[in-house]
Amino acid sequence: MATKILLLEDDLSLSEIIEEYLIEQGYKLDVCNNAQEALELAYEKHFDLWILDVKVPLGDGFSLLKELREYGKQTPAIFMTSLNTVDDLKEGFKVGCDDYIRKPFELTELSIRIQALLKRAFSHKNEDYEDLGNGFKFSFTSQILYHFDKALTLPSKEIKLLSLLLKNKNIFLSPERIFEEVWEYNEEPSELSLRAYVKNLRKLLGKEKIINQRGRGYRYEQESH
Repeated sequence: MATKILLLEDDLSLSEIIEEYLIEQGYKLDVCNNAQEALELAYEKHFDLWILDVKVPLGDGFSLLKELREYGKQTPAIFMTSLNTVDDLKEGFKVGCDDYIRKPFELTELSIRIQALLKRAFSHKNEDYEDLGNGFKFSFTSQILYHFDKALTLPSKEIKLLSLLLKNKNIFLSPERIFEEVWEYNEEPSELSLRAYVKNLRKLLGKEKIINQRGRGYRYEQESH
């Protein structure tokens, strides 16, 4: 089945060149020239990839992607734009893009970026995920916490602690057990550090997710359905 791409580009000439090239590469495209049409298409249809120009009529690429991500759409996205400041780059990744290509660009470069992103997205689909709610999911395979498909950077001990709690949902784990599993054998366990890691995870996932009881330790609370 052909990979489906949504292309948002208001320059008709460039849009036709990209569309023709990607169809030759075997992709199936829906093309639009304004943010409103792109938003409607992204809601209505399934796409494997979005390629979004930033400066477009009836909105802009940044706001468009931000809205889609907040709605829970996790389709990989590439911005293509003539904007080239570091602030623009930061803004693009802040709203949830996966890659960024600056105009003018070679079509082969776009093709390489598309292939790399689709390969990455496919490998993510095959990971062993735990859905934590509110857009959060944890991959046991790569030991990464995602929020709406964006990887979050956490200290290694925090990740190990989260992984341990998730593998033992609804079971209290004593600090001693946690120290044994999370700290290296040559490291001095720290109750203060453990509390700090728990506090940070609660800030992200919700205070009610990780509970503790004196004398029993910490537990990840699985919601009953």
